[in-house]
Amino acid sequence: MSRQKFFTAAEVSAHNTADDLWVSFLGKVCNLTPLMNQNKGDLLLLPIMEFAGSDISCWFDPETKDILKHVDPLTNCVRYYTPRGRFVHVSPTGPRSNWANDFGEPWWKDRRYEVGVLTTKARWIRVINVQTSQEQQLQVCSEETLDEILQRYLRYNSHARSYSWKHEGVSLDMSRTLSENNVPDEDHKLEELRLDSDLFITALLLHFSDDLTEG
Repeated sequence: MSRQKFFTAAEVSAHNTADDLWVSFLGKVCNLTPLMNQNKGDLLLLPIMEFAGSDISCWFDPETKDILKHVDPLTNCVRYYTPRGRFVHVSPTGPRSNWANDFGEPWWKDRRYEVGVLTTKARWIRVINVQTSQEQQLQVCSEETLDEILQRYLRYNSHARSYSWKHEGVSLDMSRTLSENNVPDEDHKLEELRLDSDLFITALLLHFSDDLTEG
């Protein structure tokens, strides 16, 4: 079984248009672009478009995983609570001849829209190529293995697999996360000391071993 893909909030926020729209909620990351295409021109898309690229967990009840509900003061009926306006797949307050409920699962329950998981903690690292002295800062997910971090780094160095990855002289296990490799996250401690975390970004050193990407 393949691992779930993790995303940072910054990665989600990059998908913020009607033609490329992601949101996160309750830890999930969803690509709602197909929903936008299927309902193009529908005014019920507006509340979703307003929060394109954002986390909308505040729309949901974390226990039921459903939209928050309240008692409608006009009808005294329990309804979905949508203060930004009713959106796609939320039923109207009363009977309507122009609203169909044959869409199957509402989009917030439909797993087909899920593309991954929102990281619980994003962290910055510096990847330094010892051979060339080139340095690249990467924002990564704390749940990612070093192999998955390497995938992020390939855009900057297509031969990254040909290097040994080390931290403070110790070779890293590429199947483990940073914390599992004893690469500490000092953000909380730096915050307590009121130090600028940007000045103390963890460095991983790449030592050339053999060009396994050639041949």
